[in-house]
This record gives sequence, structure tokens and C-alpha cells, in this order.
Amino acid sequence: MKNYIKSVMFLAMGLLVFSSCEKDGGNLPTISFKTGGSYTSSDATKAVGTSLTIGINAAKAEKKDVLKKIDISRSINGGASTSVFNKDLSGSDGDNYSYDYTGTVDYTAGQTCKYTFTITNRDGLTNQVALTVTAQ
Repeated sequence: MKNYIKSVMFLAMGLLVFSSCEKDGGNLPTISFKTGGSYTSSDATKAVGTSLTIGINAAKAEKKDVLKKIDISRSINGGASTSVFNKDLSGSDGDNYSYDYTGTVDYTAGQTCKYTFTITNRDGLTNQVALTVTAQ
């Protein structure tokens, strides 16, 4: 009888542990370009020396999977990407994050520059948006 009671208690404890584990849906964080005004929010052609403002809005997709990191990289003419901005997020930035990247079209006429904005959540899941600016 003692072994039966121990077995039932062990089984009950196991069920308690498994039921307390929260299932994670694995949803990607959301990210989108800001639009309107002076924002560049899609592929564009700009004169060399022109100022450039690209804004993003990002948000967590699940209650506990807060945003942890933002990275902005750029690649000229399909070359290797170089990070131009990188920040660890915490506090209220973990729920929603908004950022305006400002720069100048500082590459040669005819060249293209791909800007990639990547957001990462607590589970390491990433989502990104990208656009290409052609210098003229």
C-alpha cells in the first residue's frame, strides 16, 4: 500500500510540473516601417548627399516574449552587411519599440544600399524588414 501511495504522489507531482510549464506559441515579433512625412518606407532612388530617415515600429507578439534586441545593417551592392546600429532592449522597450534611423546617401551614384532592420525577442525569434536605396 505504501508503494501505491508513493506512486500516486509521484505521478501527481509529475502532472503538476508538466501542467505548470507554459506552452509558447513561437510567434515572431512584429516590425514595420513608419510611413508618411519624410520617412523612406520602401525601395527608393535618392541623390548622393541626400539625408535619409527610415523609421520602424516593433512590438512583442506574445505576452512574455519581450523584445530583446534591435539591429540595423546595410549592404552596398550586395556586399557583406555591416551593422550601423545595435541596441539591447529592456523595460518598456521590450513591449514596443520605435526608432528613426537617420543617415546620408553616402555611396556612389548607381550603387544600391540595402538597409535591414532586425528585431529579436526573448526566445531568440527574429523578424525583419528591408528596403533598398539607389544612389543617383
